[in-house]
Amino acid sequence: MTERREQTERRAAPFPEVFARLSAEYPGADTELRWSDPLELLVAVILSAQSTDVRVNAVTESLFRKYRSPEDYLAVAQEELEEDIRPAGFFRNKAKAIQGMARRLIEAHDGEVPRSMEDLVALPGVGRKTANVVLGNAFGINEGVVVDTHVKRLANRLGLTENTDPEKVERDLLPLVPENDRTVFSHLLILHGRRVCKARKPLCEACVLSDLCPSSRV
Repeated sequence: MTERREQTERRAAPFPEVFARLSAEYPGADTELRWSDPLELLVAVILSAQSTDVRVNAVTESLFRKYRSPEDYLAVAQEELEEDIRPAGFFRNKAKAIQGMARRLIEAHDGEVPRSMEDLVALPGVGRKTANVVLGNAFGINEGVVVDTHVKRLANRLGLTENTDPEKVERDLLPLVPENDRTVFSHLLILHGRRVCKARKPLCEACVLSDLCPSSRV
């Protein structure tokens, strides 16, 4: 196992060059979710589970006009909220999570979205990935690296990790990624994963990392 790990480390793509090339390829990389305050971002990320940003943005366009505070999410029956978010999928579980989250915000945080990992992951429907998204994008706190399916896939293909469990992938990435770059690095990998390094058929011939990537088919 040690020998295999050493071989992987020797052939891993160098992070500084990966970051520099992706930054040049995707200047201004940011989340594609639409939001205007921390609560909107938190709700959008909860809705994004097993859905697409495009679908979530279509839902939140009207949702955020109707619900502007945690109290608003609790002022309606769960069934009404379910109908409002139905196109995002898994609407019953997500409505329950959003209302539970809103109740916790009111009871424990004076209705404000907290700024710590510990407090965020204590909210219903919020795991470490969601907390990292909110901390990094809403508050500029780069405590961790957001690991979604794209980040996990690209980190493995680039040889930056051998793990598939998101928390273990994040643990492997943290020493490699400077704190100030953690949020944008996730955005860069997500954009590259969506547009080039796709799950079923990566477009290696069009990839700016092909000469660095140990998984390249070029």
